[in-house]
Amino acid sequence: MNRPTGTDGDGTQDGPRLPRRGQGQLESQVLTVLRSAGGPATAGWVQEHLDGDLAYTTVITILSRLHAKKAVTRTRQGRSYVWTPASDVAGLAALRMRRVLDGESDREAVLARFVSTLSPGDEARLRALLSRAAEDADADEGPGGPDDSAAPEG
Repeated sequence: MNRPTGTDGDGTQDGPRLPRRGQGQLESQVLTVLRSAGGPATAGWVQEHLDGDLAYTTVITILSRLHAKKAVTRTRQGRSYVWTPASDVAGLAALRMRRVLDGESDREAVLARFVSTLSPGDEARLRALLSRAAEDADADEGPGGPDDSAAPEG
């Protein structure tokens, strides 16, 4: 199916423009479709199950980007790959957030600004998650904590 490009060769409109997807929206859609496969899926299968008429090469590009972000895994099957989600949509968003944070030199300022923009409910959720993570880390260390082996006997 030919999609309208918005303008013809001389710059005049030749049809309605298709709306552009938001950043990461297509990756999320591909991940959602891939998760619905219930197992490894080919890029062709993903293409068939996506809304819209994306080119096969576009689907391959998105899957390759997701693979580079460690959001999907791939296994060689014949001359191509089958793809499996390694992360859900929330995991992909977390990877994006981490990548942004890793790209900044003043991590503390970025985190402080992020926290200051949270709603009270989201701030409470974040505090609960951090508390739970700290409790899990303490439980993993076992009795006496990490310095237990350095304590004098006696």
